[in-house]
Amino acid sequence: MRPNPVLRKLGFANEDRVVIIHADDVGMCQATLPAFADLVDFGLVSCGATMVPCPWFPSLAAYCRQHPGVDLGVHLTLTSEWDGYRWGPLSTRDPASGLIDEEGYLHRRSEEVYAHGDAAAVGLEMQAQVARALSAGIDVTHVDTHMGAVAHPRFIPAYVQLALEHRLPAMMLRLDEAGWREMGMDGETAAFAARFVQQLEEQGLPLLDRLTGLPLDQAGDQVELARRTFDVLPAGVTHLIIHPAQDTPELRAIAPDWAGRVANYRAFMSEELRDTVRNSGVQVIGYRAVRALMREG
Repeated sequence: MRPNPVLRKLGFANEDRVVIIHADDVGMCQATLPAFADLVDFGLVSCGATMVPCPWFPSLAAYCRQHPGVDLGVHLTLTSEWDGYRWGPLSTRDPASGLIDEEGYLHRRSEEVYAHGDAAAVGLEMQAQVARALSAGIDVTHVDTHMGAVAHPRFIPAYVQLALEHRLPAMMLRLDEAGWREMGMDGETAAFAARFVQQLEEQGLPLLDRLTGLPLDQAGDQVELARRTFDVLPAGVTHLIIHPAQDTPELRAIAPDWAGRVANYRAFMSEELRDTVRNSGVQVIGYRAVRALMREG
């Protein structure tokens, strides 16, 4: 596949390794807020995305108003995965929308959203989440998707339209047909996906070459694992995902994977890792720079 045009537009060479270091799930619970603030101050993580329907979103919005330069997107949220800590959609409480489970919250799994979600209702919910973030004073820099719930053929058109309407980058891969086959698609679907992303790129939507990240199922010191992740980054634009949170009683009560989230946070607060990245030749960017490409002229 030809080199990503985003590289040249941002002033990089085609062979440069460029990475967006991204904190997911910001505002999901209280423990994510001081973690994100620490990481912003530390300077290795370049951006993050917030879960607007979650209870701690208002506190995050207040932080963003106090720090208007923070690079934060909307982590479009169609699922509510935990057992004892749940949230619902912003736009509706109508079961006919297919967005709500039998308990009145968003579905726990993306597959349930795919099976039951009405495409129009999904589109309205995504619009509502971006509108809430903007009205709360957040200078939204991009959109992406929690648990991949937007990544369904019935929902992607609304996702793309949302990005284009607000002139925001969207987390999407620019794979060719072979790349989509490697992701598990059949031949016909892979061919369609390859044509679709080519059309999006021609419309000026900046796309990604690769997604990677630190695991949530490994506790303890993840610095060496993170170093190896940077060592093998290929040329192009990579979106690297972490799920940082501080170790609190609330986090332990909510998330069975709490130790992995704490490990993600501690790894990217490591001076050793920060020095490694700065000396690696990898170029770290945020989504604000990518958004500027869509808003030039």
